[in-house]
Amino acid sequence: MSEPPIDPAQSSPGQVDQDPSLLEPPAEIHARPGGLRRLAARGVMVNSAFQIGFAGIALLRRVLIAAFLTQAEFGLWGILIATLITLSWLKQLGIGDKYVQQSEADQEAAFQKAFTLELGVSILFFVFFAAVIPLYALAYGHPEIILPGILLALVVPISAFETPIWIPYRRLEYMRQRTLLSIDPLVAFAVTVILGIAGAGYWCLVIGSIAGAVVGSAVAVATCPYPIRLRFDRGTLKEYASFSWPLVGLGLSNLIFIQGTLLVANSTVGLAGVGAIGLASSVATFADRVDGIVSSAIYPAICRVADRTRLLHEAFVKSNRVILMWAIPFGVGLSLFAGDLITFVLGDRWLPAKDLLIGLGLTAGFSQIAYNWAIFMRAVNNTKPMMYASLISLVSFFVVMVPALVTLDLIGYVVGFAAVTLIQLTVRGHYLRRLFPGFGIMRHLIRAIAPTAPAAGLVLLARLIGPGDRTLPQAAGEFALYVVATIAFTLLFERVLLREMLGYVWSRPANKPPSDAVPA
Repeated sequence: MSEPPIDPAQSSPGQVDQDPSLLEPPAEIHARPGGLRRLAARGVMVNSAFQIGFAGIALLRRVLIAAFLTQAEFGLWGILIATLITLSWLKQLGIGDKYVQQSEADQEAAFQKAFTLELGVSILFFVFFAAVIPLYALAYGHPEIILPGILLALVVPISAFETPIWIPYRRLEYMRQRTLLSIDPLVAFAVTVILGIAGAGYWCLVIGSIAGAVVGSAVAVATCPYPIRLRFDRGTLKEYASFSWPLVGLGLSNLIFIQGTLLVANSTVGLAGVGAIGLASSVATFADRVDGIVSSAIYPAICRVADRTRLLHEAFVKSNRVILMWAIPFGVGLSLFAGDLITFVLGDRWLPAKDLLIGLGLTAGFSQIAYNWAIFMRAVNNTKPMMYASLISLVSFFVVMVPALVTLDLIGYVVGFAAVTLIQLTVRGHYLRRLFPGFGIMRHLIRAIAPTAPAAGLVLLARLIGPGDRTLPQAAGEFALYVVATIAFTLLFERVLLREMLGYVWSRPANKPPSDAVPA
């Protein structure tokens, strides 16, 4: 932005809504009441509920299919999806993020150039994946993953045609963006469950993923406001490359970490153990979904205030508090009710995953502390710290994770994951103190624990005084107690922030800005 940073002594949350140069979205967006702060808050509060529902569908998809698959079959799917996801990190060059940041005069051309880059990278990735999947099959000793792996990789170039969803995202049209994004997972869920019930095995997951990508892409293209055309520009490629090269290192480090973990686990605990890790990780990382929802909602807005440190810090603190209101209760709740989830939902054959669910639940919850730091680094155009953090994580893998898996089997995965999480929290704190002088990560930790600790205490007390033989009604009653208590204590401890967020959603500004207000 062209104007100097706001002096913290002269800026307050109340003043922000008075600055049209700060609050108005890009020139192609019509002026809206309340500006960026209200738009971002509405994007978080209204559409979070919308997206959490679909995140729940994705989780339900995995849990339901786990009931129809053996541990070995789920392990094969875990290898497939982990291989695809981790290799796809090599193509996560931040093209979409950079498109959101740009402010070209010709937005149709800007989109077409970004789409061309995304499609080209996606096609190259598919060719690369098809070439290396036989090597992965050899490394894991399971050649049966080659054909479904190649078919599953088709999702990547197909999904490149979902890039029109970037347009409403950049315009902060969250409801339109979320609606378009929901089509892929909804179709994938329906097809997967139908085929799973029909006995298709892990093929139900492969076919369901492809079906979701095809339908989602078709709808995105049909609703795109610009023509879908290829437009290559060397200058744009150079600009995007300078933003993206550290993200290549980030993707490579993450790939080695995840694939290395699976290879070590496959050789130490076998395919059934990999299946247990895959299920536990799928459930535990559900805590990440709210971070993704909140972070994606505020990213276009924080790009507009990237040179205003005080406002950037405020956005970071409040968004992370919103994320932790969900992540910590979910992680602690998963640990408390892991045994009930297996006994009453998944079945006793998943008992080996119980300790994993308990350990990963707690770790995944606490890993969300300052987890959204990456989008703030992207917003200030400083992606190198993300690569450095990933390299440190990679070193941690060899020093901690591998020895823990070899010596402690499945429980070693929890120990290693917890150690890596602690190291990452330290790294995040270091870089955030450089971005926000005086930042303290412990304050976030204490505030995050405060609403959940008494709720968990009530559940543990109920178990102490309750009957010895555990029944479904008893488990359901304790779960209801935990949910109600968590909500009550969250309202108590975070009432000021919640009142502020709800105010942005439901209050009406006194004066509507003129339609020709100065853009950011």
